[in-house]
Amino acid sequence: MAQKPKICVIGGGRFGLMHLRAFRQLANEGRCEFLALADVDEQLLDERAWEFGMRTYADYGEMLDRERPDGVTIATPDHLHREITLAAIERGVHVFVEKPLDVTASGCRQIIDAAAGGGLLLEVDFHKRYDPYHLELHRLAREGKFGEIEYGYAWMEDRIEVPRDWWPSWAGESSPGWFLAIHMIDLFRWIAQTRGRSVYATGAKKKLASLGLDAWDSISIAVEMERDISFQCQVSWILPDAFEAIVNQGIRIVGTEGIMEVDSQDRGAESCFAADGRMATHNLGFFRETKDKAGRTVYGGYGIEAIADFADNLAFLLDGGKLDELAGKYPDGLDGLEATKIVAAAHESLATGRLIDIT
Repeated sequence: MAQKPKICVIGGGRFGLMHLRAFRQLANEGRCEFLALADVDEQLLDERAWEFGMRTYADYGEMLDRERPDGVTIATPDHLHREITLAAIERGVHVFVEKPLDVTASGCRQIIDAAAGGGLLLEVDFHKRYDPYHLELHRLAREGKFGEIEYGYAWMEDRIEVPRDWWPSWAGESSPGWFLAIHMIDLFRWIAQTRGRSVYATGAKKKLASLGLDAWDSISIAVEMERDISFQCQVSWILPDAFEAIVNQGIRIVGTEGIMEVDSQDRGAESCFAADGRMATHNLGFFRETKDKAGRTVYGGYGIEAIADFADNLAFLLDGGKLDELAGKYPDGLDGLEATKIVAAAHESLATGRLIDIT
């Protein structure tokens, strides 16, 4: 029987909460031992400790040194990923990190080299790959149903509450490119099995600037990829507060022999409640909450499954499995590098107005 991996979390905010839910559930199922959380917000630590009943630390280094976990997951602001990931790797800890792996290609390479040198698992949370609809896209592409893929288009748009209310202190350090586009870029790369060659991007700074936030409202990215495949991605995080979902998203792929579209936002569940003040659509594929027969909360959806995959990979390794046996079965550091190269080039294009060659 596989050993239970010991896991800690760094970053307990909005998406870190998904990590906490996933690992508490896995611990209840006997699939991991959930140890502790580190975060710089001590009030948040008190709240999470009360809710999840785990140890907490204000210093992630102290947590890693005292708890000595097998693996750690990182759900901090984008620009902090490299320092924390390297600190964990230096201690011989396997890492699962939210996208982007880093906001620079050189930073990604530094992380990849460090993990490879230590023989450590490095997994990136590109959870769009775990959506069953996207898994079907991937399967059909592998079976050749599209023929030769020629182009793709994706969109991902958040309500304005994300930069305005969720991340006002670091929205300017990120962008809808880092927060949103990188998901769809990785997804298309994974389906089409290709890499970027050149990138051109345009964008606008209007709405958020009027609110005192120096951040991009929207970005349009055009990527020329290997095998003469093109991909366009439009992202924003300024949809009105009254929009029916926190995120509007979808992808379209066209090949010589077929086409497929996935509307990842509108999946057929709609509601309207007086307390909400708007219509709503529900993405139960990403996250859902039920109760088991013992009355315990059970979480499901691909947002949870992508995180659980890290624990399963750790258990495989602890039970004697080899890292190279997992190759190609999870989003790894090289996937993180390729996606970062494209988004970093998009930001360079925004700054210079030029087409950026990334070959």
